[in-house]
Amino acid sequence: MSLTLAIVGRPNVGKSTLFNRLVGKRLALVDDQPGVTRDLREGDARLGDLRFTVIDTAGLEEATDESLQGRMRKLTERAVEMADVCLFVVDARTGITPTDEVFAEILRRKSARVILAANKAEGRAADAGVIEAYGLGLGEPIRMSAEHGEGLSELLAELQPLADAADARAAETAPETDVSVPEEPENEAPDWHPTPERPLQVAVVGRPNAGKSTLINRLLGEERLLTGPEAGITRDAISLPLDWDGLPVRIFDTAGMRKRAKVQEKLEKLSVSDGLRAVKFAEVVVVLLDAEIPFETQDLRIADLAEREGRAVVVAVNKWDLEADKNGRIRELRESFERLLPQLRGAPLVTVSARTGRGLDRLRKAVEDAHAVWNRRISTAKLNQWLSAMIEAHPPPAPGGRRIRLRYITQAKTRPPGFVVMCSHPDKLPESYSRYLVNGLREDFAMPGTPIRLWFRSQSDQNPYKNRKKSTPSRLRKHLGKGPADS
Repeated sequence: MSLTLAIVGRPNVGKSTLFNRLVGKRLALVDDQPGVTRDLREGDARLGDLRFTVIDTAGLEEATDESLQGRMRKLTERAVEMADVCLFVVDARTGITPTDEVFAEILRRKSARVILAANKAEGRAADAGVIEAYGLGLGEPIRMSAEHGEGLSELLAELQPLADAADARAAETAPETDVSVPEEPENEAPDWHPTPERPLQVAVVGRPNAGKSTLINRLLGEERLLTGPEAGITRDAISLPLDWDGLPVRIFDTAGMRKRAKVQEKLEKLSVSDGLRAVKFAEVVVVLLDAEIPFETQDLRIADLAEREGRAVVVAVNKWDLEADKNGRIRELRESFERLLPQLRGAPLVTVSARTGRGLDRLRKAVEDAHAVWNRRISTAKLNQWLSAMIEAHPPPAPGGRRIRLRYITQAKTRPPGFVVMCSHPDKLPESYSRYLVNGLREDFAMPGTPIRLWFRSQSDQNPYKNRKKSTPSRLRKHLGKGPADS
């Protein structure tokens, strides 16, 4: 998959719809409103037997200053430079505009290979626009309909020879590698660690303008995501591969989440929904707070959402470089954290500065440690020894004069850790006793901050042989005069 294709064009010509068609998933947000896409989104595309990387870009604007549109254009131009092929998409129903002509000239200078596609070309209403596209001087346009999947075979015919040439160049420059696989000792299962093929999934969430995109750009070491003083710049949940000081990570940048009552526009609802989906697929969720206004109601709701989804949680306080009284402030933050989020008691609280890069080493260690706790498994023998001590210290209640008996405990799952307790009358066990056991698991088995699931299952006290018919011993059958059929 050595070929990279960048989809470029004016706003609202169908670039994101075509991107979703090529990757086979609804990854990019699509709406009738122009300018929905702002960041660069990469995906693994497939056309027939051809596999390649496709990049969805922001709509090309004529702005060249430091405005939001100007910064979006710079990101798109960067995608043009890094791609092997550019697919220049025009709207066949609208026809060729002066802006299309300007960007066609830019692509001729910046890209070695440009493919022209006239989208929305279904029906006779698009004939005039397709004919006009010849005037751009980029060759014969491919007549396409991203919405209905038309023209993909023609696109494959254009891309196949370019992909073959790219694979040949990659094979010539690839270093020789030792393909021998070392033998592993028998009966030994090594612990799982993140690998480039299966990286650690990390989602960065928070309110708008908390600095999520700036933080990820600092980790990547490049201006990969669109940033600025405006709140709510990010719309799509963008995933990016990252080698974080030797730790393979796929990190998700998400849109800022405001209170539900304030989210009125359809586009913002789609953005928030995309961010919530990223939380569900993540393994570790970094809740990014603003040091000036931490632990607002929306911050608490976001952290609680991550806990309810069963994700490992790390709380990071950004813009720490602007704080004057750091020692006093950190004590205040920790006290507020323990009081406002008791369900995440002991979760890592890290202070960082996305602008200067300070504290990112501590953030990496907190993420790695939280993931290790999230995957922890405890032996049944240790759990039952612990349960006996917990019962002895604080016996369960006795509703109706009969004490509830907790017989044994075992770990049913990890990611997050989940435990099953077999007991009598689980429906009568109060929530306070469940919290007592969960807090004990956190403290005694060093699982701070990670969500813990505890289920109580009923085990009957009845004798399993109570209703079983007794059989006559064989030595008495002869004495009683009973045959085998009579017994």
